[in-house]
Amino acid sequence: MSASVPPAVEFEGVSFAYPDGPPVLREISLSIPAGESVAIIGVNGSGKTTLLRHLIGLLHPQQGCVRINGLDTREVSVAMLARHVGFAFQKPEHQLFSPTVRDEIAFGPRNQGLRGAALEARVAETLAQFGLAHLADYPPAVMSFSQRRLIALASIAALRTPILALDEPLVGLDGLWRRRVIAWLQAHLAAGGTSLLVTHQLRLAGKARRVLVMHRGRLIADGPPGEIFAHPELLAAAGLTAHFSVALGHALGLPRPALRIRDLLEALVAPPEEEPGFPAGDA
Repeated sequence: MSASVPPAVEFEGVSFAYPDGPPVLREISLSIPAGESVAIIGVNGSGKTTLLRHLIGLLHPQQGCVRINGLDTREVSVAMLARHVGFAFQKPEHQLFSPTVRDEIAFGPRNQGLRGAALEARVAETLAQFGLAHLADYPPAVMSFSQRRLIALASIAALRTPILALDEPLVGLDGLWRRRVIAWLQAHLAAGGTSLLVTHQLRLAGKARRVLVMHRGRLIADGPPGEIFAHPELLAAAGLTAHFSVALGHALGLPRPALRIRDLLEALVAPPEEEPGFPAGDA
């Protein structure tokens, strides 16, 4: 990477503990270039959400530093960081407060200075993108958990920030709603955006370009999904269980992890001499 272009996200020796508690992050160092798609996995209490909250300045390191597009998070406001990072809480009710869905989606872009026809167009486009147009004038407070989740993500999409930091974005979503969110994430990546997703779903993690494994506040592994999932003993050490297709492929002695059921089937029916690979693309 050119020295003139800082990483999108950089942690340098970051440690953090909540008051009167043990360390939650222990000497985390990592660099994420712009355009990277990152999944953060680990059991509850491993430090995933705490790490993510450092990106938006909700928490500051007690040791080390965090930089977002070259900005030290200790030296700039949360409002400034919000222009760089779209952050989704694990519980959508923690970020929904407007009287209608339309107002919720308009809030962020309006704070960024968008007005008039440009604001109306941004809101209408986002409502359509997430299939929420028919709910635009209803209050989010009366919606189901799944609908509130989708509204919270749509409000972040409307900001069009270069970095997304999403805590369990697909929890509570099924079918069409999941596909809409994944389509948004894919479009964000295709446009050169950066995304960091905390997830317990290893199948979703397998769609990222890079996987970070957290355990007891430490970053114990960092690499492409195929490399990470090729070592079930590593996942087990972090308290995680490999996805069914990966575990079965490993038990059968396949040379590479089958990140999708389709990959596993293709490997089992392919002639031995072909030695098929396992692409890490979308299922």
